[in-house]
Amino acid sequence: MATDDVAPYRIGEVADRLGVSTRTLRYYQELGLLDPAGQSEGGNRRYSEDDVTRAMRILELRNVMGFELERIGEILSSEDRLAEIRAEAKRGVSVTRKREIAAEAIAITEHVREQVADKMAVLADFDADLEARLARLHIFVAELAEAADGEVSGEQAAARA
Repeated sequence: MATDDVAPYRIGEVADRLGVSTRTLRYYQELGLLDPAGQSEGGNRRYSEDDVTRAMRILELRNVMGFELERIGEILSSEDRLAEIRAEAKRGVSVTRKREIAAEAIAITEHVREQVADKMAVLADFDADLEARLARLHIFVAELAEAADGEVSGEQAAARA
């Protein structure tokens, strides 16, 4: 059965929209990161707007945050679980269950935050290394300028003689 109303986008349309290859989207599906909402009558993948949003999130975590795909899977699972327990809490559960949900949400969020902090520490180390390189380069350029000034003064003295 076709699911064009629920999942109107073909894989090529989504790939073009996101600036990735269709192979990338298939790979994300193989890894369990992305699961197209439907199929056409011919069995082709069909993507919903939610699927496109999830693919954009994957790309954001990969390209902007620099996470590897395994870590992205963990983060997406955490976000999925948070959405599940948020929906449960909205359905009207006991105060005791709301406390349990809040505790679980805190633990999940702290775990994801630790992953982000780890990534930020790696980036901070990289940035510190680049800063040290720049400092050495600035010193080198200053030394070159001093040497050039010395050469000019020497040439001027020779010209006067």
